[in-house]
Amino acid sequence: MAVDPGITNLLARPMTLAATSRPSDPSPGAPSALLLPPGIWSAQDGRVTLRTLIFIRWIAIAGQLATVAMVHWWLGFPLPVGPVLAAIGASVLLNLVAMAQRGGRLRLADRDAALYLAYDMLQLTLLLYLTGGLSNPFAVLLLAPITVGAAILSRYSVVLLTGLDLFCLTVLALWHFPLPWAEPTPVVAPLLAFGLWMSLSVSAVFIAAYVFRVAHEARRFADALAATQVALAREQRLSSLGALAAAAAHELGTPLGTIAVVAKELSRELPPGGEAAEDVQLLISQVTRCREILADLARKPEADGGDPFERLPLTALIGAAGAPHHLGTIDFVVEAAPASDVEEPVIRRSPEIIHGLGNFIQNAHQFAQRRVTVQAAWDQGSVVVAINDDGPGFPQQVLSRIGEPYISTRAERGGHMGLGIFIAQTLLEKTGASVSFTNNRGGGARVVVRWERAILEPKD
Repeated sequence: MAVDPGITNLLARPMTLAATSRPSDPSPGAPSALLLPPGIWSAQDGRVTLRTLIFIRWIAIAGQLATVAMVHWWLGFPLPVGPVLAAIGASVLLNLVAMAQRGGRLRLADRDAALYLAYDMLQLTLLLYLTGGLSNPFAVLLLAPITVGAAILSRYSVVLLTGLDLFCLTVLALWHFPLPWAEPTPVVAPLLAFGLWMSLSVSAVFIAAYVFRVAHEARRFADALAATQVALAREQRLSSLGALAAAAAHELGTPLGTIAVVAKELSRELPPGGEAAEDVQLLISQVTRCREILADLARKPEADGGDPFERLPLTALIGAAGAPHHLGTIDFVVEAAPASDVEEPVIRRSPEIIHGLGNFIQNAHQFAQRRVTVQAAWDQGSVVVAINDDGPGFPQQVLSRIGEPYISTRAERGGHMGLGIFIAQTLLEKTGASVSFTNNRGGGARVVVRWERAILEPKD
């Protein structure tokens, strides 16, 4: 075993990088920084299956065996083959044991996935320790577990893996068996050795931070888009309910009409005052009641704006979207400002438009003080809907980021998660709209939704 001369002092100061990369103790009196706060591992569970990690490890094992065979038997370099094959065999054994767990289909908890990757890092560190340390060209592979972990693990686990990686790099820089060069053995300059350690350490930190940030952002948008699909499906079910009620009323109207006719014929044939006559009159009254209920069901879809395929004038569509969200203490006004001699657009009552506009109107009602105004304007080429309130408006620090998921756009009320505006904007953009957010000069928020009329208004 050799220690590179002259680099011990150089590495003494940079060693603090590894220490600062580790999380502090979660609570006073914790015996180790590795103690975990309750539930810290469970936040990101189930992001990777055991089969995926098993497959990655099989690839690593094949590469390690091929490298050892090439270097030792083909190139003729004397390697400590016994310890090296033992380290590779340990990975083979671990994979076989892992495959026995439901065939590898098990979805791993965050802690378990972190432990699997930590093992891979330690196993590779052992191989590098036996074959030259950081002077081994394959030392760069120590960045692979960090890259995989940053993509699938929680922040806490990524920090721990990064700290472990820095520790392994430092150990390999200070202690390792020399590469089996032919005599005389080349001496690695201390500054070069320190540079190798520094470059790999900085790369480990950078890759962990960068990949985690990108993966975290992707997961946020994936979760938000899933919530958008749920909201759209709910709106579609609600919209189809009216059409279903109208169809049921139409289908049941004919048999109820037949029952009513037969009951009236019986009432004329039966002598008045008898028990049978009273039963027939009761039957007639209940049939009449059923027909009234069905007629009411048939009228409700029209009052709410009709089924998803019914066309509505723009102002009526805005009223239908805002009606469920109107608060009695807030005035709700729809103002039309059409261009001269241009007919009002007639729009299909799609769930995307109803839910999107309704969400913006609901948000305006929540923060308005006295009034919510929706201005509708149109001309031959475009349709614009502007939702205004007289509330506090959007905070300037988040105005440029409104529309991203999980951003609270106003003062916290009722534990909002910041998904409402993202869902509304996503649904409206699906219909071809563009959405912009500003504050009015006199105070209050303003949301402007704009469509090209040719896209929005259905063709005859």
